[in-house]
Amino acid sequence: MNNTLKPVDQMVPGANLAAYVNAVSSIPLLSAERERELAEDLYYNDNLEAARELVMSHLRFVVHIARSYNGYGLAEADLIQEGNVGLMKAVKRFNPEKGVRLVSFAVHWIKAEMHEFILRNWRIVKVATTKAQRKLFFNLRGAKKSLAWLTAEETEAVAADLGVDVTEVQRMEGRLSSRDVAFDAPTDTSDDEDAWQAPQYYLEDKRYDPAVEVESSEYQENSEAALHSALSDLDERSRDILAQRWLAEEKATLHELADKYGVSAERIRQLEQNAMKKLRTAIAA
Repeated sequence: MNNTLKPVDQMVPGANLAAYVNAVSSIPLLSAERERELAEDLYYNDNLEAARELVMSHLRFVVHIARSYNGYGLAEADLIQEGNVGLMKAVKRFNPEKGVRLVSFAVHWIKAEMHEFILRNWRIVKVATTKAQRKLFFNLRGAKKSLAWLTAEETEAVAADLGVDVTEVQRMEGRLSSRDVAFDAPTDTSDDEDAWQAPQYYLEDKRYDPAVEVESSEYQENSEAALHSALSDLDERSRDILAQRWLAEEKATLHELADKYGVSAERIRQLEQNAMKKLRTAIAA
């Protein structure tokens, strides 16, 4: 076991980034011969200690790549952690018989993990979902020489260089220039001048729409008129049954009404159901 690797075992980039960078930078680089020896040991014998040494010796390379993505506003420690995942995937798939150094093979896996992390976290709303959009996203950021919008000639040049349509470049540039805005107003009311700009204040409140209020009022009036008309069409006994069963504070039971009218409780139930059916039909008409 290589003792120079021990201090890094219990460290992660997020704990103390500066200490982590110093630690991984102190790990010796592998010679081509030693790298091939370890790679063959892992590839043919599944030696996890060989995999560990391969990963550790390339951690500084992950830090170097992560720093090239500082312009995305994401924590460098998070980018390094994602890149380390890509490095481990590369080591697992590395074939020493291909005749290339591990660093050349691993760069694709490291960047792929970082790209995925950036696209997941750069904006709340995803800016790129397809493979072509992802390629355009990262290349367009590198193609823009300033914060200014691309001219028509620059847009056409970028489109031609990346092999995409001009409209795709324009659409992606718009996404890159946008920013996330909180829907709710900030809870800190110290800056009331900006609080009114929160999107929540620009939603239409349809509760007080005059048209909706008139419609609701007319519906209520029509329903009440239809109900009174339907009740007036019922015979007196049916109206009394509904009043006793639904409107009275102390509702009467079927047996109490049966005793009152000298009929069975089942008959009272039938009269109640027939009366309710007539009311529903009248109101729905």
